[in-house]
Amino acid sequence: MSILGWLVVGFVAGALARWITGAPHRGCLTTIAIGVAGALVGGALYRLALDDEPPLDEFDLASVLVALLGSVILLLVLEALRPRSRR
Repeated sequence: MSILGWLVVGFVAGALARWITGAPHRGCLTTIAIGVAGALVGGALYRLALDDEPPLDEFDLASVLVALLGSVILLLVLEALRPRSRR
């Protein structure tokens, strides 16, 4: 997949993950970074669970779903590690 493809998948996965988890909006570049990092996390989990190569080499629904799963996990971990403010 090209760099542009990774950016599009990252943005879509990051935006959907942010919407699913209810995480605060962090900007377009951060959303893309979360989506691309989520694709790496999702790909690693896919490889561990199924002992197969993840479908991240093409721009299709499977690659977006793997990236979405990893992005949701990543956002949940980031939200759990974030310090709580006292109000």
